[in-house]
Amino acid sequence: MATVGGAGFGGYALAEPFGTSVTTYRLSPPRWPHGLSLNLAVLTDLHACRPWMDVARIEGIVARVNMMKPDCVLLLGDYVAGKSLSRYASPVAHRDWAGALGALKAPLGVHAVLGNHDWWDDAKAMARRCGPTRAGLALQNAGITLHENTCVQLAKEGKSFWIAGLGDQWALWPKPGSGKKVGYDGVDDLPGTLALVTDDAPIVLMAHEPDIFPQVPNRVSLTVCGHTHGGQVRFFGYAPVVPSKYGARYVYGHVVERGRSLVVSAGLGCSGLPVRFGSPPEIVMIELNSDEKSA
Repeated sequence: MATVGGAGFGGYALAEPFGTSVTTYRLSPPRWPHGLSLNLAVLTDLHACRPWMDVARIEGIVARVNMMKPDCVLLLGDYVAGKSLSRYASPVAHRDWAGALGALKAPLGVHAVLGNHDWWDDAKAMARRCGPTRAGLALQNAGITLHENTCVQLAKEGKSFWIAGLGDQWALWPKPGSGKKVGYDGVDDLPGTLALVTDDAPIVLMAHEPDIFPQVPNRVSLTVCGHTHGGQVRFFGYAPVVPSKYGARYVYGHVVERGRSLVVSAGLGCSGLPVRFGSPPEIVMIELNSDEKSA
């Protein structure tokens, strides 16, 4: 029986990465303007590679998102597979995965930030300790707006809001000789990013890693993140490995702290090992509306 059960678990864990669900959140953050109804599609952690996340699958995800007609699409990083998957999978060329994402359609644009693997994959950018990165250039060449500690003001039906995109918090390995033994050097600048906002319109903050959330002020209506893969492997809701200094605090889903809202997506691809269990790949749709019960 143990052998059968193990085979069943292994088969499901290997099959789960090929499915894609849609998770919808209906939120009304504090101070969200009356009458501003905004639909956001969130995609993150593609980790493009063959066979789990090839161009055909990315094209299918893009087509599915386009059918849902979001106002805005937010891409939260880790587009490349990363070297840890190289023994199991083959990479997808940057121009190919980015070209597939370039078919995303939304009246208020497609906005992206980079993730740690997008930096770690680029030896030259890591050596310079600054961009541009190959992944970032591929996104821009595909017509996608790339944010790194920048923001843009948008409007729907005469009501404005801001999309802010944070630089990656795990972008760089520590400098040799720095004495830093753990952690990473980020290219993130939250105060500098928010200083670019020039009025009191609401802010949606894009960040790859959710570890920034305790520093996010109430001025930000919603923070959206990826990176954790929802744990990637979860048993009865418990994730034994979470890439966060806060452990499982921000592993997945809608989190409210001190009146501030965070949504962490489980993402779409795999990292480290080509398995997912109890944390299926997902497209996240977020409906923001002042008429809903306050989150």
